[in-house]
Amino acid sequence: MKKTILSLMLLAGTVLANAQSGDFPQHEVKFNILNVIALGSVEIGYEYYLDEHQSIGLDLLINDTYNMSIGRQVEDFNTNSFQLSYNYNISRHDDGSGFIISPLLKFRFGDYQKTDLTPKIDMDSFIIGLGAGYKWSFNNRFVMGPYANIGRNFSKEVTEEFTKIEFSAGFNLGFKF
Repeated sequence: MKKTILSLMLLAGTVLANAQSGDFPQHEVKFNILNVIALGSVEIGYEYYLDEHQSIGLDLLINDTYNMSIGRQVEDFNTNSFQLSYNYNISRHDDGSGFIISPLLKFRFGDYQKTDLTPKIDMDSFIIGLGAGYKWSFNNRFVMGPYANIGRNFSKEVTEEFTKIEFSAGFNLGFKF
């Protein structure tokens, strides 16, 4: 896991070093600081801006927990996820701030085991959902803001142990270039 995080940080640094300066930044890297503090999981993301109002996002969630591990121990999850989203800023201000709405697709893989005596549950699943949040933009470079997602899990094995509806939230810190 440490090698994966280090590799992603190096990749982000390389992209930042090669970024072209311009009036409108088309790239954003972000980090969910709330998940690290509250859950011990890592969520990093990248957004490519199609224009000033819309972007395509890809997030990597390392040690992803189901429903933010409500009533479960984070250590029991051995799961990671990729999330693809389309983000639309419905109230963009001149500085790039505004309310964001995001349809999303999420792919989780890994397993969950409550104790050594209980069987492992295959957490491989497909989730479709909707996210919403707010993004503050400072000098159209530094961004931060809260978000919340709700999604429907389509894995029979997962929904037998957990609920079909999954909720997640966070607070992202990011940089546009």
